[in-house]
Amino acid sequence: MQLKTDGSTLTITDNIKSVEHFQAIKSSLDEIKGSHSSISIRIIDSLSITSSVIGYLMKLVHKENIKISITAGDDRLINLLKDLGLSSEFNVRKA
Repeated sequence: MQLKTDGSTLTITDNIKSVEHFQAIKSSLDEIKGSHSSISIRIIDSLSITSSVIGYLMKLVHKENIKISITAGDDRLINLLKDLGLSSEFNVRKA
């Protein structure tokens, strides 16, 4: 997995699947949220997302009032977030 930040945008390539991936994503989001109240996350090709990442995003939205927008390249990830009832909460859309 590779991460790239540009202003308030975090771009993630490859699959999100390990604790190390969660820690890297959390660290990047912590950096961004220090100076932005709205964060865009571009998930280029991951077909899933770990529960720890989802939990952290929920915390950002509900406890820290950060607006999250996820742009996903893989329909399976979009469907997963929709099935979990998170597509509107994270403003999920197709890349």
